[in-house]
Amino acid sequence: MKKIPLITVEFYGVPRQRAGRAELAVRAGQLGEALHAVQQACPKLGDLINADGRLASHYLLSINGAGFVTDMAETLESGARVLLLSADAGG
Repeated sequence: MKKIPLITVEFYGVPRQRAGRAELAVRAGQLGEALHAVQQACPKLGDLINADGRLASHYLLSINGAGFVTDMAETLESGARVLLLSADAGG
């Protein structure tokens, strides 16, 4: 039986304010699973995923800081860090 990876979701900007924390450790094998776990733990982030199963357009995701991802089926390795930030962040 394969163990589900333990990953950390880091929150930045508005997502951090809504989550009320800087990060959250969850067990998830895919990005979509991680986001559903975030929604369960942080109800104020309930708008992360659209009804069609895709990431809401006002959020951005990065896995280990290596570019942005939108594929909810993206595989996560144990120890991965998923960065969640507002699409309007920057400067």
